[in-house]
Amino acid sequence: MQDDDKRAAALAAVAEVRDDMLVGLGTGSTAYWAIAALGERVAAGLRISVVATSEASAAQARDLAIPLLDMAEVGAVDLTIDGADEIDGRCFAIKGAGGAMTREKIVAAASRRMVVIADGSKRVERIGGVPLPVEVLPFAQAFVTAQLKALRGHSVLREKDGAPYLTDSGNLVLDVQFAAMRYPVSLARKLDALPGVIGHGLFLREVDAAYIADGGIVTTLERSRSLG
Repeated sequence: MQDDDKRAAALAAVAEVRDDMLVGLGTGSTAYWAIAALGERVAAGLRISVVATSEASAAQARDLAIPLLDMAEVGAVDLTIDGADEIDGRCFAIKGAGGAMTREKIVAAASRRMVVIADGSKRVERIGGVPLPVEVLPFAQAFVTAQLKALRGHSVLREKDGAPYLTDSGNLVLDVQFAAMRYPVSLARKLDALPGVIGHGLFLREVDAAYIADGGIVTTLERSRSLG
């Protein structure tokens, strides 16, 4: 059922894609369905190019013969479609379970529009119930961990197969649980200013809309203009 909802949300977002768009591809289990749907539309004649936020998403795009560009050579993106670990009614989101939050944020920032796709379990009253992924330069691991503790965050080094998990850029990920996240905007500013932090999973201004599917019914959230 959850996969059915992920696919339903993905199809709703992919319906926004038009010929000659440059589309940003997110990363993760929900973004997978969006890329698969785009592959079907490309096979049926849709003319688009894409940039990918991870090696995994790039590989999927290549397998589906979706024209892929290098983000290093792209200055602007028309539409990005990506998943989220949590999203609330303000279109505030936490992302990064797939380890690609920094690249995802770069592509989102370059996008004229970013939409999140999610199943109903990801819709929350206020973000902060899941650990916040923080991408860290390995040299700064101990320092950043101490600074996060001072911010009342409990950090766990992400591992894979018994070894530290490395992002596609070769950095570590700390999954940080905060006792409360009452002021996410303030927290994001503090993380942005912390030496050694490469990126983090707080997406507070990047998300323009969200398609959320629950029990096969897709609802749409649009960012309030008052939130910027």
